[in-house]
Amino acid sequence: MSAVESYAIKLTRNRMGLWLFIISDAFVFVGLFVARMVLLGDTRPELDQGLGLAVTIMLLVSSFFMNRAEVEMAHGNRPAFLRNTFITMALGVIFLLGVVGVEWQIAHFGPADGQQGAVFYAMTGFHAFHVLTGVIFLFIVWNNGRRGHYSAEKHWAVEACAIYWHFVDVVWMFFYVGLYLLGTPIV
Repeated sequence: MSAVESYAIKLTRNRMGLWLFIISDAFVFVGLFVARMVLLGDTRPELDQGLGLAVTIMLLVSSFFMNRAEVEMAHGNRPAFLRNTFITMALGVIFLLGVVGVEWQIAHFGPADGQQGAVFYAMTGFHAFHVLTGVIFLFIVWNNGRRGHYSAEKHWAVEACAIYWHFVDVVWMFFYVGLYLLGTPIV
């Protein structure tokens, strides 16, 4: 078996493994969203709408830069890859600071304050954990890219990081709608 065939087999297995992980992880996020719908019904926590929109925009823009990073690496443009990956990391950190550093602090309720507290902190906490792990993954990929570990032909880690980041972004879109937009605020 040649090195090219070996890499192709590993790449296929890695892709399958990543997608199985994402599918299994999606079940947890769906469970959290269903819990929100069952426990809060047509109400929602009273949250800062401007902040919610701002952090959502940060995450959407970060996905744009993650896509650009992946495309640039696929074309062998390492400087553009590094720049776009760094911007993605920075926007991910800003998102975390907005949700955990600000929204959690200004919310009119705590994690133990009934169903709204349990739902809000479980959903945002679990998602924030995924964003944090994504930022760590981005840093590792960025650092390895800086060291020249990827090429236009071999950059599976960049692809995997992009898939994971986009998954976390899509999950937030559902959580944003469920927490900030659906229902009337609980006062």
